[in-house]
Amino acid sequence: MKTMPRVLIVEDEPAIAELIAVNLRHSGFQPTWAMDSVTAQCELDAVLPDVILLDWMLPGESGLSLAKKWRAHPRTKAVPIILLTARSDESDRVAGLDAGADDYISKPFSTKEMLARIRAVLRRRAPEQDDGVVSIGALVLDAATYRVTFQEQAVKIGPTEFKLLHYLMKHAERVHTRSQLLDRVWGDHVFIEERTVDVHVKRLREALGAGGAMVETVRGAGYRITAQPVAAVPPAQPAVSAA
Repeated sequence: MKTMPRVLIVEDEPAIAELIAVNLRHSGFQPTWAMDSVTAQCELDAVLPDVILLDWMLPGESGLSLAKKWRAHPRTKAVPIILLTARSDESDRVAGLDAGADDYISKPFSTKEMLARIRAVLRRRAPEQDDGVVSIGALVLDAATYRVTFQEQAVKIGPTEFKLLHYLMKHAERVHTRSQLLDRVWGDHVFIEERTVDVHVKRLREALGAGGAMVETVRGAGYRITAQPVAAVPPAQPAVSAA
């Protein structure tokens, strides 16, 4: 017998939470409701859900803060998180995705859209259980421990930059358009502008320091990561003295 996917609803408005829960139950999901960060953490500690619907504006600790915390914790880092919020500016969407959310739904939203996005993140997460180590030259990424090193020095990197780097390293030397990176790193159902990729590439390069040169811009095409060594400076030629 197929088990129903568990959905943790973290929402402080009872009417909204109940509406979501009813629609989830009717669509084959098993919802659990938490009205604040403390209750949500207790629910997570008890049973790990398959997906979290997380309201941005909560009493006490915000949804954004919770997303960052859960994404950084080994036990909850792989659980898909969908942010629910009335904040719909692009900067807010980027902030939510930066915090580790897999998707973002602006209120008010239709139940059909909500269900479609839940199914999408579950589909996308299922085959992505890659906890291996990827290395290119002196750059090493360990997906299991969420660590990146360059020349054996730890690199501090944000969640979105980590996903971007992981994807580029798994497909080294290939050129990826901004549109392809949005689909593969952010998801094909996330609607943000392509220039957002440029912002995260810039942050990734800054985080990698000297290793940032490995992330190349291919003019008119997109981005790639390469293991090509930095070109050596040719030795100085001896001066020719006048006869």
